Amino acid sequence: MRWIALVPIAIFAALAGFFLSGLFRDDPDALPSALIGAPAPAMTLTELPGKAALTDAILSDGAVKIVNFWASWCVPCRVEHPHLEALAEEVPVYGINYKDQPADALAFLEELGDPYAAIGVDGTARTGIDWGLYGVPETFVIAGDGTVMLRFAGPVTSDVITQTIAPALAAARARSGG
Repeated sequence: MRWIALVPIAIFAALAGFFLSGLFRDDPDALPSALIGAPAPAMTLTELPGKAALTDAILSDGAVKIVNFWASWCVPCRVEHPHLEALAEEVPVYGINYKDQPADALAFLEELGDPYAAIGVDGTARTGIDWGLYGVPETFVIAGDGTVMLRFAGPVTSDVITQTIAPALAAARARSGG
């Protein structure tokens, strides 16, 4: 009967060990993605009136690129917007407008500027689901062959560019042969 008294202690110790192991992960804030190293998923997008359309063919056109999920109703998207404009001077940035009204998306771009080389609209969230989207904004670095090199959830800042996106761009360029 004394061993029964040890069962709650053993359960507590097992749970404590499980939670402690989470504290010592490489980056406890990082959200894992099964897409890293895999081809970018196919996209089911519609066009944003007056803007160049983002297509599946663009993702594997041989050039390194960034794909950014955004929405006009997303406050962090406003915060990251100037940083995307700066990135667009270095590498093509493609936008996927997520669950938004076209008029609102166009007004957002009119107000803040348009850093996107092409834009697709994910009004049904199908593409977001296929890409494993947690919410907006999310940014992906794509190698020239269409391989996903990085997934970053949250607003892009200057620190994120320096510490996370720049190394992923370098790896994507090395994979793409330049």
